[in-house]
Amino acid sequence: MTVTINKTVKVLIVDDSAIVRKILTQELGRHSGIEIVGTAPDPYIARDKIVALHPDVLTLDVEMPRMDGITFLRKLMKHHPMPVIVLSSLTPEGGKTAMEALEAGAVEVMCKPGGSFSVGDMCSALVEKIKAASRARMDRSPVLEPVVSQRLSMTETTNKIFAIGASTGGVQALTCVLSAFPANAPGTVVVQHMPAHFTTSFAQRLDHECAVRVKEAEDGDHVVPGHVLIAPGGLHMLLQRSGANYFVALKDGPRVCRQKPSVEVLFNSVAKFAGANAVGAILTGMGDDGATGLMNMRRAGAHTIAQDEQSCIVFGMPKEAIARGGAERIVSLNRVAENLIALARN
Repeated sequence: MTVTINKTVKVLIVDDSAIVRKILTQELGRHSGIEIVGTAPDPYIARDKIVALHPDVLTLDVEMPRMDGITFLRKLMKHHPMPVIVLSSLTPEGGKTAMEALEAGAVEVMCKPGGSFSVGDMCSALVEKIKAASRARMDRSPVLEPVVSQRLSMTETTNKIFAIGASTGGVQALTCVLSAFPANAPGTVVVQHMPAHFTTSFAQRLDHECAVRVKEAEDGDHVVPGHVLIAPGGLHMLLQRSGANYFVALKDGPRVCRQKPSVEVLFNSVAKFAGANAVGAILTGMGDDGATGLMNMRRAGAHTIAQDEQSCIVFGMPKEAIARGGAERIVSLNRVAENLIALARN
């Protein structure tokens, strides 16, 4: 499904709380370019309204009567795929629920503010995500089968570094790429835009599905072959070097390109400390985070890859990276892993 930038985005709000439905309708309806075409208190009513109203984007609660939001999301993606933003409360258990939503096909998961519900605090971000979601490509399923079977021969004198950045659609894209890595792939550092607590569950799920070891990064973790480090939500991750050894540093600080963790921060540190020993890839996502950083990596001698438009959920970050000259190669998602491996060999 593709919606032009200037077209009004039709939104259907699905939430069992009448108060939440009312506040979301009022707050989102004040923004130009967004039209709230309807609301629904549960998935059964939502199903009928989707057929009748043809919304471009759904906002979806998780805990609802008659059918939970995750089950409905899976059914929707199977029979009538469309962009869905899941709105959930941030609880200690929320990380796993958010991961289930993303893996079921949601393009974004956002957290309802704690205490009394006030969408004003998150309204600007929600509006931006709704407009980006309306441009998401929902007419294909991600290719998850491994496409690389050969083992990577590493030299004894130097280790290559893979640096990967992703945002909207990145859960599926990273699963596709990392599950295709051989067990001894170069040490990999990843920034996926996610809130705090979600990245732990994400890393754990990837660890079960990949030949490489995957974990949420901790300050001082070494970057070594066969291991993938996922930047924790809410902290920037930088590559550092001590002699021939690479490790990561986690830093707080302001958002960069409106993100924390930021792909830009990671890529710039990789350009500085790894240079030609690195291979970078920028995957699906909205905005321009990482576009200049990938260009800096390429200028420092690194090989660089951007995911192509046809396989992106949202062709924002790769598009900007390509426009700025940062992408040496532009490839489909199911060929990103094999290209990373091939460029590391070179």
